[in-house]
Amino acid sequence: MTLRKHLRLLVIVTAVWLLFFVAGAPDYYQQYSTQSMIIFDLAVLPLLWWVCYLSIKKSRNPMASSFWLAFYFVVPLFFYDLIYIGVYLGYGFDFIWKFWYLSVYYLLPWMILPPTGWWIERQRKQDTI
Repeated sequence: MTLRKHLRLLVIVTAVWLLFFVAGAPDYYQQYSTQSMIIFDLAVLPLLWWVCYLSIKKSRNPMASSFWLAFYFVVPLFFYDLIYIGVYLGYGFDFIWKFWYLSVYYLLPWMILPPTGWWIERQRKQDTI
């Protein structure tokens, strides 16, 4: 992947984080019930998967793209949350438990996107047979 594509992905995930940051105001979603946050997470996940699926499908190398997407949807967002919640709000690494509805997205992209890349590669191989 080119430097330009890496920077583009970083800009996109940063914009997504900022959008979720503003949407979660004033208490970064702490003002909502657990049930509401479960519903919110379940509503966001298919949309995230669909956007990533379309991107992976367009890629020449679906497996590599799926790993890069997982990386960019986890690592920068974790650090943004760590800086804001962990440092600025003073929760330290305890934010991982208190803000569990964010933390699930530190795992889910790794669990969902690489298998999606594998599945797309498998489909392509079957289509060429």
